[in-house]
Amino acid sequence: MKIAIGSTNPTKTRAVENVLRVLYSQVEFISCAVPSGISAQPIGDEETRRGALNRARAALKLTDADWGFGLEGGVVRTEFGLMTNAWCVIVARDGRIGVGGSANMLLPHIVAQRVLQDGLELGDAMDEFANAPDVKRGQGAIGILTGGLLNRQGAYEYIVRLALARLMWADQ
Repeated sequence: MKIAIGSTNPTKTRAVENVLRVLYSQVEFISCAVPSGISAQPIGDEETRRGALNRARAALKLTDADWGFGLEGGVVRTEFGLMTNAWCVIVARDGRIGVGGSANMLLPHIVAQRVLQDGLELGDAMDEFANAPDVKRGQGAIGILTGGLLNRQGAYEYIVRLALARLMWADQ
């Protein structure tokens, strides 16, 4: 099986690889830098899902893979404040689509302000908040804010598993 991942971010690529290696003994991974076709900081589930779908389709189009994976992280406004969101979309060569999404987490007010009012991407706001470089390519906001109880890769592995459910049944 050949898998195209619409990202070169190691957190996203490792998440897909870790899950698929459990299911398939013969699997090849291709990481592709592809555009999401959405804003740099997606806001809302719909925009974030669309970015994941665009990445999955673009990765599949660039390769001769069986499945294209798109993972997209964003934020969503809620009655409690700004929360993280993330979506995984898998597009199979035969047209089937799998979708899995997110463990949401409330963001600190200062991070939400930097994103919504100051226009920073969540990753940059988290770099400032944690005083650490490139948080989004490592433990992510979820790793920083949970004190390591869960990290971004683990959260992405979870949504990859959810997205796979639809593709694991031949008649779906």
